[in-house]
Amino acid sequence: MDIFGVTIGLPVPLPLLRRPVRAGFPSPADDFIEETIDLQRLLITNRPATFLVRVVGDSMILARLFDGDLAVVDRSLTPANGDVVVVDIDGDRSFKVWSRQGPRIRLSFANPRYPEFRLSPDALVEVWGVVSSSISPKRRAAKG
Repeated sequence: MDIFGVTIGLPVPLPLLRRPVRAGFPSPADDFIEETIDLQRLLITNRPATFLVRVVGDSMILARLFDGDLAVVDRSLTPANGDVVVVDIDGDRSFKVWSRQGPRIRLSFANPRYPEFRLSPDALVEVWGVVSSSISPKRRAAKG
């Protein structure tokens, strides 16, 4: 699991089309720009506590985190039920889905092909951060 610090530079506004684009049958759409969006402001709310973490493997596919994605992880957030967290369990760091039922914490995979994840009663568990968003490249750059 690679962890990268987030460096904020000058804003990089990107154009946002006025009309959303359907993910189904085509419809007539304008190409007029409505506004611009700065991805730094959209993805990062607490810069000193935010890191990018590379996803490796397929244990979080139902949480829409795929192999090669970058997870935006905020270490200042407190996990809530259903959040994906980066967690250290006995020194091993991984992604898990967090849920709490009373005093009981449950961590799970987000892939039905994986067996139920069971914490041993004496496991040392530390939540490293909460995934606040992700970046999923659809086309990898060609290696040249």
